[in-house]
Amino acid sequence: MTTELLFRDDAYLKTATARVLAVSEHGIELDRTVFYPQGGGQAGDTGTLLRGNGERIVVADTRKGDGADRVRHHIATGSPLPEPGEALALELDWERRYRLMRLHTALHLLSCVIEAPVTGGNIVPDKARLDFDIELGLLNAARIESETNALIAAGAATESVWISDAELDAQPELVKTMSVQPPRGAGRVRLLRIPGIDLQPCGGTHVANIAEIGPIRVLKVRSEGKHNKRVEIALTDSG
Repeated sequence: MTTELLFRDDAYLKTATARVLAVSEHGIELDRTVFYPQGGGQAGDTGTLLRGNGERIVVADTRKGDGADRVRHHIATGSPLPEPGEALALELDWERRYRLMRLHTALHLLSCVIEAPVTGGNIVPDKARLDFDIELGLLNAARIESETNALIAAGAATESVWISDAELDAQPELVKTMSVQPPRGAGRVRLLRIPGIDLQPCGGTHVANIAEIGPIRVLKVRSEGKHNKRVEIALTDSG
């Protein structure tokens, strides 16, 4: 059993209908979903599953299941459980997801402003960060913020492209992140392209145009070890 990943083709899809494939202590599996499962540093989505009788099932987190393209919707304590085969209406917490999309795309720009190997990253609704293998003295918060915001203001469209595993193997320079390698074995790998700015493997959700990110601010620049210098950012409209 696999889950059709609707967000992969349309990251702006907020609602959908789906049928329950399985219910267990590990969560609810559906035949299709708009909920992004935690991965690539991006937090899993939250929201609601609406039953035909009006009951609301609260999705507290979304994670990958066993095997490729299997998604488990983790349910908040006290929520009712559906039956296998039951039809549900899916409602994404869109405000939260959109912040994640904006921050994730901003990190792609950050990786272009700071030209160094990426050793880690994380995206949650109120902030995001990348870790770099670089000398701390080479990281200037004001310059990073200014140059990232200049790229955002350029307003370039983003697009998803696919290449084969073999094509990616022939272009190892496309992989910037040392800590997370793109999944291979399915025959093809998804890339995010920001024309004239960036091209790298990524399975996350992103804004259609980088202008949607809006200005960012650098919260912290600090050392997290010999090969990990952390740059943490936030959206300027996130409080």
